[in-house]
Formats: sequence, C-alpha cells, structure tokens
Amino acid sequence: MKLFIAAALICLVVVLAQPSGDPLMEGFRLVEAASVADAMEQLYGQRSHMSHEMRPLFTTKFAGPAVTVLMKKGEHKDGSKASQGMLDAIDNAPAGSVYVMVLPDGADFAGIGGLMATAMKYRGLTGAIIDASIRDTPQIKRLQFPVFSRGIAPSTSINHYRFEGVNVPVTCAGVRVNPNDIIVADEDGVVVVPRAKAAEVLKKAQDLDDTEHKMLPFIERFKSIKQAVEKFGRI
Repeated sequence: MKLFIAAALICLVVVLAQPSGDPLMEGFRLVEAASVADAMEQLYGQRSHMSHEMRPLFTTKFAGPAVTVLMKKGEHKDGSKASQGMLDAIDNAPAGSVYVMVLPDGADFAGIGGLMATAMKYRGLTGAIIDASIRDTPQIKRLQFPVFSRGIAPSTSINHYRFEGVNVPVTCAGVRVNPNDIIVADEDGVVVVPRAKAAEVLKKAQDLDDTEHKMLPFIERFKSIKQAVEKFGRI
C-alpha cells in the first residue's frame, strides 16, 4: 500500500505540471508505461516500446501527442539553415506535444541541446524523445525539461544532418511513430500508442495498473507472489 501511495503522489505531481483538459491524455499521464506496453501486446500482439537504449536524463513521467521530426544524414557546409525545419517544428508545436526526433545513425551526434530544450519548455511542450544523443545536459537538468535519448555526446548535428520532414511517419528506436500518436514515458521506457487505438489501450492499461496495485498489499500480507498471481492473474 505504501508503494501504491508513493506512486500515486508522483503521478499527481507530474499531471499538475502538464497541460490538462483532454481526459484521454490525462489518463495516459497516470498509467504506467509498462502497463501500456502490456496492453498493446495483449490487445494487438504488437510491440510498442522503444529500445532499452532510450533512457531519460532524469526521473520523469509524461504523455502527449507526437510531433515528429526526421533528419537526413549527410556532410555539408550549409550550416544551420539546412536544419531550420527542426527549429520551426518547435515553434509551431502545440502546447502539450512531445517532440519526437530521429537522426539515423545519430548515437555520436547531439540532436538537441540546451537552446532547443529551453524553447521546448517555454513553448509548453511536454517532453522530447531523441533517437540520437543530446548535449548541454546541465542546462537541461536545470530546466527540468524531460528528455529521453540514446546517450550523451558533445557534438552538434549542424553540417552533419539536414532537415528531412516534420509530422511524417518515423521509426524511432525501433517503433513506428505517426504524427499525433500518443507517447507514454516513464523510468521504464517509452511506449507509442496509435491514436486510433488509444481509448481501448488506456482502458486496458488502467485495468492492469489497478490489478497490480491491488496485488502489492496482498503480497505484503501473505508473503507469497504465487498466491497473488493465482488470485489476480497478473505478473
């Protein structure tokens, strides 16, 4: 029960810090990413979680609709103008969005740094998922802007990548993301929910969360996970 209360308090703090008004999105901000991944697999037999390499810079939990940005690898000397589209995507993103950026073979390049993270925060974006590395991590931590990435690197993407497209389908850390798909992220990882399946997935994830939270005090009381699984059918 103590674990359940602590988890609920963490979720409450996160929800208060994010835009409200959409019951569907508010629901996804409360459920666990693991339950969302389980719900997608149980309902559709589909893997929906990104690679284990996609990790948060600091402890965080959020959900929001995806704004996708695709970059194309290629050496050039055109400077930042070749990447202008990735900046426009930030300035045009609705509040509450999750910035999903893909840099193919980008593990040794920083997709974003402190300047872009600052713009995202003050534009009201909920978080960022970067299929590449990031930099300026002390500044991003001070901002407390939630970012998941494959790693950290000091290098820039300028002159190594060109902007390819915004709000186009992308494959991010092994999972297809379409514009406006729902991104659910917490310490366990990042899960993608197709918008058309969102209501059903949320209901299933809520049911899974509810069952698991009921199991915790049962296990504490009877000191048996076997009995808990037999009673609740969840592991």
